[in-house]
Amino acid sequence: MSLVVPVLRESVMTERRLAPLSALSTLTRRPRPEVRAVPPAPAGAPPARSRVVDNAVYSDGRRVATPDSAADSRAELDLGEERLAWLGLYRPEPQELGELAELFELPELAVEDAIKAHQRPKFERYGNTLFVVLKAARYLDAAEEVEFGELHLFLGADFAITVRHSESPDLSRVRRRLESEPALLAKGSEAVLYATLDAVVDGYRPVVDGLATDIDEIETEVFRGDPGVSRRIYELSQEVLEFQRAAAPLTGIIAAITSGFDKYGVDEELRSYLRDVADHVMQVIERVEGFRQQLRDILTVNATLVAQRQNEEIRELTEASIAQGEEVKKISAWAAILFAPTLVGTVYGMNFDHMPETDWYYGYPFAVVLMGIVSLALYLVFKRRGWI
Repeated sequence: MSLVVPVLRESVMTERRLAPLSALSTLTRRPRPEVRAVPPAPAGAPPARSRVVDNAVYSDGRRVATPDSAADSRAELDLGEERLAWLGLYRPEPQELGELAELFELPELAVEDAIKAHQRPKFERYGNTLFVVLKAARYLDAAEEVEFGELHLFLGADFAITVRHSESPDLSRVRRRLESEPALLAKGSEAVLYATLDAVVDGYRPVVDGLATDIDEIETEVFRGDPGVSRRIYELSQEVLEFQRAAAPLTGIIAAITSGFDKYGVDEELRSYLRDVADHVMQVIERVEGFRQQLRDILTVNATLVAQRQNEEIRELTEASIAQGEEVKKISAWAAILFAPTLVGTVYGMNFDHMPETDWYYGYPFAVVLMGIVSLALYLVFKRRGWI
């Protein structure tokens, strides 16, 4: 089954829009481009390190050659019909992608996206070439966080080029799987697309499990009153949101494939495979949406518990302040009561010769009674006000 979409316009670079992925089955073969020699490196320059992880040419799903360069792969395709060149690159240099673009007539805009990376998951058709961007993810147990990566695929009638910008997914496992199933690999570059999609979605499962474990731990920390839990909730919410952005677009891509199964006569085996991938994607998206709702609820509960703890602390501080005020009242009341006799005694202790009542016989008893009356009056006043 070929993988090339018919050329609808003379100029393919003016056409860059999302097309049904089912059009993979209608790609037609084009004439082989002339292989141009790559100019030699300047004298004295260090040799360029190739970023090609694996390079193979397949016929009927079986490896028939392992070329040393992209130019050799292009030449191998001329040796027989129904051949497929599959080149896997890891963080290639711009000049290396430029060479591939020249050899396989890759669209300039797609190559530019592959060089810059940081693209959202998407599927685009440029004439005879399909360009697919996928977001991979893996869970790092040691750091308890999600690492996101980016994968670009260029698919044509007789070639599949994968450009990986992260450690995941492990495309060597994808290649080994397809090589162990020649009948599947013989279906062409659309088999490479299916297997890669399947690997990316399978890589989401450990991420979902890791996020579920983190959320369970956060719930425990929330009710335990961990002061750093709010920051962890926020960071985990951002990871879940990024994960959703990586997985959600896959539904549109796969829906476009399945919508054209009958129209383009997609192989029945690939249909079942893609439906299985679609089911897994929906499960992941549902779990991720559940995580977002759960984290929102946890954040609300945490805010409520924090407010309750703050109210309790304020109440305790208020009670302590009230108790302290009561003690101040008592001290002030007794100080006032004791001040009255002191005042009277101080006045009569001035020892002036011409003071009234100095020579009075009842002067001393009068002073003592006066001090007692004043003190008792103050006591009754403070007692009535609740200060004592």
